[in-house]
Amino acid sequence: MKNKKLKYLSLMISGALLASSQVYAQDYRAAAEKALDEHFKRSTLSREEQLKELEWFIKAAEPFRGMEIKTVAEGLTTHTYEAEVLAEVFTDITGIEVEHNIIGEGDVVDTMQTQMQSNRNIYDGYVNDSDAIGTHLRYGKTIAISDAMENEWKDYTNPYLDLDDFIGLQYTTGPDGKIYQLPTQQFANLYWFRADWFDREDLQEQFRERYGYDLGVPLNWSAYEDIAEFFSVHVKEIDGERVYGHMDYGRRDPSLGWRFHDSWLSMAGMGSKGVPFGNPVDDWGIRVNEDGNPVGASVSRGGATNSPASVYAVTKMVEWLRDYAPESARGMTFGEAGPVPAQGQIAQQIFWYTAFTADMTDPSLPVTDDEGNPKWRMAPSPTGPYWEEGMKVGYQDVGSWTFFNSTPEDRRTAAWLFAQFTVSKTVSLEKTIAGLTPIRRSDIFSEEMTELAPKLGGLVEFYRSENESMWTPTGTNVPDYPRLAPLWWQNLAPAVNGEVTPKAALDDLAEAMDRTMSRLARADVFAKYAPVLNEPRDPQYWLDQPGAPKPKLDNEKPQGETKPYDQMMEEWMAE
Repeated sequence: MKNKKLKYLSLMISGALLASSQVYAQDYRAAAEKALDEHFKRSTLSREEQLKELEWFIKAAEPFRGMEIKTVAEGLTTHTYEAEVLAEVFTDITGIEVEHNIIGEGDVVDTMQTQMQSNRNIYDGYVNDSDAIGTHLRYGKTIAISDAMENEWKDYTNPYLDLDDFIGLQYTTGPDGKIYQLPTQQFANLYWFRADWFDREDLQEQFRERYGYDLGVPLNWSAYEDIAEFFSVHVKEIDGERVYGHMDYGRRDPSLGWRFHDSWLSMAGMGSKGVPFGNPVDDWGIRVNEDGNPVGASVSRGGATNSPASVYAVTKMVEWLRDYAPESARGMTFGEAGPVPAQGQIAQQIFWYTAFTADMTDPSLPVTDDEGNPKWRMAPSPTGPYWEEGMKVGYQDVGSWTFFNSTPEDRRTAAWLFAQFTVSKTVSLEKTIAGLTPIRRSDIFSEEMTELAPKLGGLVEFYRSENESMWTPTGTNVPDYPRLAPLWWQNLAPAVNGEVTPKAALDDLAEAMDRTMSRLARADVFAKYAPVLNEPRDPQYWLDQPGAPKPKLDNEKPQGETKPYDQMMEEWMAE
């Protein structure tokens, strides 16, 4: 009799739990339907397909309901959308509480480095730029996502994730073929200009008379320099307002480092041919051997960080900032300088982050017309005299979900679910429209993006072009991003401020990079691909070899070349 009572009681409890589970499931499904109505009406999926994907998240989250997790990202519009919209919706449909913190980019890197060194869990998931891919594949601290998907995350990987749809996965994959990070936002550095000013017949005539060729989108740095001089020195004013032919920033600040190592030297032509990163010399000037081991940054070790092409690149940055940008730009950081072109005084910017596109579309701005259409356009970046066909053209930022083995597995898995939600096809199109940092090919080619294209000044055309792959992030040659990145602003700021020559600053930078890599090699901290530095030798030996480092050109300012914007875009899209 007692056993029957216990069995009956057990059945009662099981039934109650099942009924409770069904009620909760209904609540989560209702939350999913509400989210589709309020937040995710635009998607490349049908509503039925969206519900199917969300139901998968509801089911997969069952073991983690009630858990509180913390993730972190830098302060971009896209990540603010993730924090303010996606985290809340994810909590509503899964029962997993997410605190998605937004902090400075430098703070993200510092916190990530602390967690890697201390093995103490600080965040359960990081949105970290793929620039750190060389760090992640070497230290053995980062979860290889492709491995986890086959093992610990086998039952927690969205069957609708569709990795083939991501446009930046090649940048988060190591030379071992493993995926270490999952892209969640992407933006490039492109050329930006005031198309309405460039189209003015009076300015076209004045430019042609002075320089002997047409005012148009510059194809090389010579033309960019001529256009900068034209607007800053000769035009000076448009509609009673002071105008400038260039914009940049020069404050002694960590963001000054991004200004240089985010492919400025490569745009001038410093590195090797090869996409995505340049092989054997990348866009930081670091050479690797055939086995993927860094062997040096200095020309004396076969690198190109202090090569003639690099000296040319830094010299131009300093001269253009001094001669053609607003005087206030020299005291600005990345964040302070970013909004300036939208204020209406800048004619062009060679090094413009498309992450600012969303901030350029407000109809009240002087750079949009009465209907909200842009008076500006973005175009392929001009290249320097050392650049050769087959090299990367510019930089592309790929902020990516990153996970560490120092995070407890259950928390890491719950964060993996949230990460997948932020990139899922159910939400990705709305997130793309909110932040204009696309990650999925299906979103880029959607009807919604086609409709938005005229208001985005060339962004959609850029991402639909095959040439988009020529803009790439920092690559796998960089063995320790957190340690090497600060060396750039610390050593190049004196050149920007006129305290030392660009050559002296680059010599100091290259030496500091080699010294750091040498210490890392001696410390034996890497799981693989550790630095194995070449012995120094006469730099001329390496300058005489084919490819990078390249010897100084006799003429670093060839004839300027331009092309009409419409013609350039037709050719660009046809390739």
